[in-house]
Amino acid sequence: MTIRLLGALLVLGMLAAPALAMDPRYTDANGDMVADTPTDPSQLIDPNPLIFAYTPVEDPSVYAKVWEGFLEHMETVTGRKVQFFPVQSNAAQIEAMRAGRLHVAGFNTGSNPLAVNCAGFVPFAIMASKDGAYGYEMEIITYPGSGIEKIEDLKGKKLAFTAETSNSGYKAPSALLRDKFGLEAGRDFEAVFSGKHDNSIIGVANKDYPAAAIANSVMKRMMARGVVKPEQITTIYRSQTFPTTGYGYVYNLTPALQGKIKEAFFTFDWEGSALLKEFQSAEPPQETFIPITYKEQWAVVRDIDKAMNVSYTCK
Repeated sequence: MTIRLLGALLVLGMLAAPALAMDPRYTDANGDMVADTPTDPSQLIDPNPLIFAYTPVEDPSVYAKVWEGFLEHMETVTGRKVQFFPVQSNAAQIEAMRAGRLHVAGFNTGSNPLAVNCAGFVPFAIMASKDGAYGYEMEIITYPGSGIEKIEDLKGKKLAFTAETSNSGYKAPSALLRDKFGLEAGRDFEAVFSGKHDNSIIGVANKDYPAAAIANSVMKRMMARGVVKPEQITTIYRSQTFPTTGYGYVYNLTPALQGKIKEAFFTFDWEGSALLKEFQSAEPPQETFIPITYKEQWAVVRDIDKAMNVSYTCK
């Protein structure tokens, strides 16, 4: 059984939502909702090596190999060494960029607004199919025989989230459960946090969690690798489509280096690559990088944040 999330369910939460403010250390004179590149040359950085991090949704050791060929291509295009930085949490990834230790990154859907507003992240690309289709859905999953057949059956049960910064692992399902089904954590069900999507998915497959809210793009890749089997999972809810991981750089790189980084993403040859092998199992398949803007593609995520009364407090 699947149900489609309607944008209207967010309206009640949005009525009293706080403003989503950018940290005062950044400026946005052109209104594109991301930090402007500094006009003072003394505030620009031109690092060598470049440090790259992929969102910590799964085992970092797996993804270091997956990204190896791409990072070699980035080295060729930029003329710099590029190091893979295996982050363990969304918070650690954001803090690394805010502190100047991370220069290029893929931030997951839910942490993009925090990275943009608190760390000066400028997303410009997303993985997509060759015809430009992209995105994933949030699913609430259980295992066969759990006794949970519909959303209402979560009452009195335990539901695994990933992390509070995650769109599909926490914010979107929380808004849905509250506004559409009248279910709130602590009152109607017990919320637990697994830390990562793969932990939640494996936890459900192994019957450690009766249910979990996850990104189905992660689940499909895990099934393609044989980490979990389709017959171990039952989906009771599937949402509208959200943008996937956003790729970009920190705002204060030199304009020339920003251009070279963009060039590296948009000239990478996916054919026969480890990236293609890993990400083509998504639906739609992820087999190229396409340009995006934070202002447009992340509007639905910002709406969910507003519905959840999320404020981007930068510490």
